[in-house]
Amino acid sequence: MNKLKRTLLKFSSLCILLISLCGCWDVKDINHRTMPVVLGITSENDGYKVYLQIAEPVGDTLVTNVVIGEGKTLNHVIDNISADMESRIDLLHVKVIVVDHSLAEKGLKDLISSFMRSRDVSSKALMATTKGDMNEFFEGMKEDTAPIGTIPLDYFEKNAGWNPQIALTRIWKVYQSIHSHTQDTAIPIIQLGETTMIDQVGSAIIRTGKVVEEINSDETLLYNALWENSTQGMIEVLDEASVMILGNSVDYDSKFTNDQANLTANLNLNVMVLETKGDPSKSEINKQLKALLQNRFDKMIEKLQTSEADVLGTGRYFRNKMSPSELKQWRSKYYPDLNFTLNIHVDIQNEGNLKTLTN
Repeated sequence: MNKLKRTLLKFSSLCILLISLCGCWDVKDINHRTMPVVLGITSENDGYKVYLQIAEPVGDTLVTNVVIGEGKTLNHVIDNISADMESRIDLLHVKVIVVDHSLAEKGLKDLISSFMRSRDVSSKALMATTKGDMNEFFEGMKEDTAPIGTIPLDYFEKNAGWNPQIALTRIWKVYQSIHSHTQDTAIPIIQLGETTMIDQVGSAIIRTGKVVEEINSDETLLYNALWENSTQGMIEVLDEASVMILGNSVDYDSKFTNDQANLTANLNLNVMVLETKGDPSKSEINKQLKALLQNRFDKMIEKLQTSEADVLGTGRYFRNKMSPSELKQWRSKYYPDLNFTLNIHVDIQNEGNLKTLTN
């Protein structure tokens, strides 16, 4: 009897040990994992062609390699690439995803849903699109990448090359816009530059997962300002002066009466005068800056309402004023007729070294 008890005790202990080991069966040593920083995706023969920009340390520098693969699905491509490499591909550290513009026009819903479902790629990864040839784009990145960083990652870093004319949009935000009745989003359009590494040519407007419109870099600045993203440091050139934005804020007031949506935005800008032509007064500079931004806004909102793309998220201010059935018709029925008024308030806080400005 005692022998049977000892046997059962040993068997139970062995089972417990086996259970405790089961969670680590698929662990890969970090030295046996390859972690791409930039992921490029384009369509190819009813499937995907994937580009992986991999930065590998060699001595005191980073050497950038580009690995290319094809397959029916993204996971299929990654498995094929991993099978030909001595280490496992780990996409969790991908920071930037560059999608071919034609693929974005066809629709990103399946791709974005795959990212969110599998969680192989971080939902915080930034998204961009390019109109040029993807092969040329990544070959250019491979040839021109500096030994101390990776491009286009540095291009989107706020402590590096980012500026307020670039839309910073992450995977989770694109996913949110796909499933939202009242909010769309924008992703930057980039291409190889002639004298610089990358040119930013504007932003692609994503509605329900597809590119439906574009806005230029100046309009993207206004887009960032109306989303209360910082536009600090941006320089605006006027007819008689140039000013730099020091800070910005915005507040909204919405009304919904008789099936008519009305929205007023008060945009507050603090600016500094950098240089002038002639002897313009503060009021003249103020007037010119307001006119410049108002003209941009009028052109941008006309394009957005025509394409029924609520990239400014105006519909979120009516969620507590409309029924669920009305919100489902926001883009098609109410948004195109939205009365959107922008009031711009400019405060010239600093005249730089120019003390001759008058009121």
